[in-house]
Order: sequence, then structure tokens, then C-alpha cells
Amino acid sequence: MLMIILLAVGALAVFFLAVMAIDCNRFVIREYSCNAKNLEKDMKIVLLSDMHNKSFGENNRKLVTAIDRISPDIILIAGDMYTASKGQGAKEALKLMEALAGRYPVYYGNGNHEHKTALYPEEYGNVYQIFTKELKRLGVRHLVNEKASLMGWGLAIYGLELDRDYYRKFQKKEMDKGYLEKILGRPDPSEYSILIAHNPDYFEDYATWGADLVVSGHVHGGLMRLPFLGGVISPAMRLFPKYDGGFFEAGKSRLVLSRGLGTHTLPIRIFNPGELVAIRLRSTLR
Repeated sequence: MLMIILLAVGALAVFFLAVMAIDCNRFVIREYSCNAKNLEKDMKIVLLSDMHNKSFGENNRKLVTAIDRISPDIILIAGDMYTASKGQGAKEALKLMEALAGRYPVYYGNGNHEHKTALYPEEYGNVYQIFTKELKRLGVRHLVNEKASLMGWGLAIYGLELDRDYYRKFQKKEMDKGYLEKILGRPDPSEYSILIAHNPDYFEDYATWGADLVVSGHVHGGLMRLPFLGGVISPAMRLFPKYDGGFFEAGKSRLVLSRGLGTHTLPIRIFNPGELVAIRLRSTLR
């Protein structure tokens, strides 16, 4: 009987390791659509997040080919395209940005890993400085608590960089009253407002601020996904997070939460492959 149990446990372990190896090295395309008030015409968006220097094929050829097939009007980056790790750098992330910026308008919002390398150069060197310099050279619009208005679309894109205190482990810090308005101002009600906000935990605050659409990442789909329960654990070490991946609503606001493309620290993805997100915005002005 003991031997049967050990064999079953061993077979189960092998199965999960196989799933993890497969899911860590593939991505799927997920599509979402929503109506967009004030948007002057329909728009296709590709959302990328949490690549953590992952490469799908040489120079991310598989990922770039998939994006070309979608043929988006713009690309939004929701942060953590490289990992804050001593000596690692951002080589693969920059290769991807170079490939994409030559084809599409790219708008980049920081995640906690970009922010961390910016805050602690004594630990991570000049990774962030080199990275941002290259983004500028490539023509990528890097939005750090600022806004970009897209002429001819009736659209504004805001890039939010949260303070490190909003990435606490185990316990969520309540957002200070007026915090978003202080660093971003108020959204123009005549424009369709997209907020790039890496951390989805504060979706209700983003909705109250006035975002029409929020795009986020950070949670990696909860690392492992279970039927009916969803993602198992968040980077904040909280079990079964409310926002793990997918499409959510709060009042008039919508959240598209990417499950990301790569991994870091714990290379775990189980029933949770990387995700390339396509968003279709339908203008209501027609």
C-alpha cells in the first residue's frame, strides 16, 4: 500500500513538473473588448507585462510574430519587463522594445522591478539609467506619473508609478486620499482615459479617480491556477487574490489584468501559461 502511495505521489510530482516546464515556455493569446466613450474610432491594443527578460525564441521572434498578426494600433507595457537582480540587466527586454518600437507606437509604464532598480542604483548599478535612455532612443513613450494624449483618437494614456509602500507583503496598504490626483492630476472627461497601473490591487481607487480602462500585471495569474478558485497566490503572499488575471468592472471603469509572460525568483507557472493580451476598444461615437 505504501509503495502504491509513493508511486502515485511520484507520478503526480512528475506531472506537475511537466506542466510547469511547458507553461513556463509558452504563451497564449487572450482577447477582450469593451465600449469606449469619447474614443473617436475603434482601436486595437496589445498589452504586455511581466516579461522578466523572458524570450520566446531568438530575439522573442515568436512573440513579435504573434503581435504582428494582431496588428495593433498601439502597444501598452504594464511593467516588469526585466527583473531587479544583481548583474542581470535588461538585455532581452530591450531587444523586444527595439523590435516593437520600429513597428508600433509603444507606451511604457513602470512596474515594481523598474522602480526598484531606479531607487537603488548602489545595488543594481545603472540598469535603469541605461534602459530608460534606450527607450528614449527607440521612440518608446516612457510614462512615469505622466500623461500622453493621442491626437485623432480622443484618448489619453496615463502611466502610474506607485510608491514602494504600495507593494507590501501580506498586508495591503490603504491608498492615501488624493494620492492619485496629486501625482497624475484629474483625467479629462472629454477623453477616453487609459491608466497603466502595474499593481491591480488598487483597481477601485483607480476607478474612483476616473480611469475608463486600467491595464495591469504584477500577479502572474497567481502562479498556479485551480478550477473555480483561480490564481493561488499573489506577489504580496496573499492566497487566492481577487485580481489574478482577466477582465473586471468597477462602476464605469474596466480592468484588463494580464497574467504576464515570464517568471522571477520562483519559476512557477502551472495551468497558467504566459499571456499576450489583445484589447479591442469599440467607439460609441458612431
